[in-house]
Order: sequence, then structure tokens, then C-alpha cells
Amino acid sequence: MTTSGAHSVTLTPEDRPETNDLLTVNDLTVDFTTGAGTVRAVDGASFSVPKGVSLGLVGESGCGKSTTAYALMRLLPRNGRIAAGEVRLNGADLVRASEKKLRDTRWRDISMIFQNAMTALNPVLRIGDQLIDALRLHREVSRRDALADAKQMFERVGLPPSRLMQYPHEFSGGMKQRAVIALALICGPSLVLADEPTTALDVVAQRRILELLEELRAELGNSLIMISHDISAVAETCSQVAVMYAGQIVETGPTRATLLQSHHPYTHALVSSFPALGVKADRLPSIDGAPPDLSQPMVGCRFAPRCPFAQEVCRREAPPMVQVAPGRESRCHFATSLELGSKPAPTRADA
Repeated sequence: MTTSGAHSVTLTPEDRPETNDLLTVNDLTVDFTTGAGTVRAVDGASFSVPKGVSLGLVGESGCGKSTTAYALMRLLPRNGRIAAGEVRLNGADLVRASEKKLRDTRWRDISMIFQNAMTALNPVLRIGDQLIDALRLHREVSRRDALADAKQMFERVGLPPSRLMQYPHEFSGGMKQRAVIALALICGPSLVLADEPTTALDVVAQRRILELLEELRAELGNSLIMISHDISAVAETCSQVAVMYAGQIVETGPTRATLLQSHHPYTHALVSSFPALGVKADRLPSIDGAPPDLSQPMVGCRFAPRCPFAQEVCRREAPPMVQVAPGRESRCHFATSLELGSKPAPTRADA
């Protein structure tokens, strides 16, 4: 999948080249019906995730990161719908798949680590039973074998198997998050979506969870999409990054190269807003202004009102996604000519 212009090229199965991509997303568009009208929360998102690779999806709150993840699994709320686009997992079309096919695919081939562990777990069921039920629903195994697999998965995520038959309220926040990770991995999915998996945890628990996710990805060989507004978490966990702004992906590429030497002013502003360790500052840098109202028609570059480099063409014409280097793309009229400068790699304060 290549995006070299304002629109992605969708290939038919006959024309599709052989790739190592586990997931391909082409021109994904998601609309929500609200009292204020139709909100286009995701507008033409295109990206791919190769087998065994971790991709970070970053951006400000409300930019469309979580909506993209929920759309991949077709878990949008009732007022949301996929208006256009293609999502293929191992070649299978998830957008047009039947509900039965989706039920078979979720958790077995693609699963999600939800943001709030307490609401992701059923409070009236033992955690072990939740793992066993998920396993038996998608794999033809006996309860005895499912229990053995659940114990093994608990050990993998650093939880004592002796606590398998306890209820969620008996676990700490970090333990609940590990249990949610175990639930997401129990059926051996090839792709795991992690939606802000460390938001509600203290910094020590956050680091342990991030390390655990990377260890399990390397051990099990699955792919990971990490959705986060914390670019330091993505910098430490993901080898690839896609930056979202106002429902669009504005820059993609290898994580370290993209964050150190950005080709889009928004990516550069995000990294610049992150506090640098050991550097005293009277005021934390921020991005002036606010994201646009997605219920209103869009003209020109969506970041132009907040961009210090904006020119008249930016306010008049929407920029296409252009290749700026092998494996790197940016949605900016001046992606190859702006001198944004380099920034230190984002690191976590508890590193």
C-alpha cells in the first residue's frame, strides 16, 4: 500500500502484490451522526502493519486514534459507521465481513487491550473463567486444557496462576491491566490493538506494562498497534509510527527517524511540546490554537491555522501525502523543503 497523492489507490485482489503486510488499511473513513450533524472522525486513513512489527498511532486527544482502532474491529458505537475504505487482515476484508465472520475473527486473529481495565473485565465473573470462556469460544479445547493455557498465560504476563480464580476487584490496577493483556493474547491473535493501555497507571506500573507488551510481542511474534498521546511510550515500544491530526494521518515512518527529524510541522510541534529531561524551562512549550471542528467543511491544510510555517497555498489547497524518504511520508505542501531541525528523542521520566 502506497500513498503518493491526496487519495490512496485501492487494489483489487487480482492486482494486489505479494507483501509482508499483516494489516493494510486503505482510505478508511469513519462518520458519526450527532445532534450537530455528521462528524467525519477519520478521513481517508491509509497505513500498513507488517508481520511482527509494532506501530504507534499518536496525536492529540480527539484526533481519531481510538476511532481508527475501533473501526478496524468494527466495534463502533451505533451512531458511527465506516463510510468508505478497506481494511484487510491477512488478506481478509473486515469492512465487508459478515457478523459471524467478525465474531470468529475477533480475539482469534485480532484483539484489543482496552484503555480502562476495570470496564474491560466482567466484575461478576472470575478472571480465569473469562479467559477460559474466550479460549473455548474460539478454539476447540476442553475446559481442562483451557485452564492449563490460562495458567500459562498468567505466568507469561507476570501474574501468579494461584490468583486465576479471583474477581477483578481483588486485583490492583497494574494487575488488572496485566489480566486484560492476558485476555487479549489468550487466543493467539496475530494483531493486537492497545488503546492507551497505561493511562490509568502510575509511572512504575506504566513502564512495566510497556516492557511486558514488547517482551510478549517479541516472544509470540504478533504485531502491535499502540494508540497513545504519549509519544515517549511509542518511542520506546514501537518501530514504526503514524501521526494523526484532525482525523487524518499526516506523517508516517520509522519511529526514531520520524520523531528526531520530522517532515510535518505538527509532528515537530508534538515532539517539541514534550518536556526534555535535565532541561529547565519556565514554561512548557505547547501548540497554539485548537484542532478544527470536524463537523464543519474542511478547506486547505487542517493544521494551517496553528502552523507557524503556513502559506497561502496551505489555506487554499489540501496537501497530498508525499514520500519524503524511503518508507517515510508526510502530508505537507513543504514536506521536503521545510527546515524543522532535529529534536532529542522523547524519553520517559521513569526511564
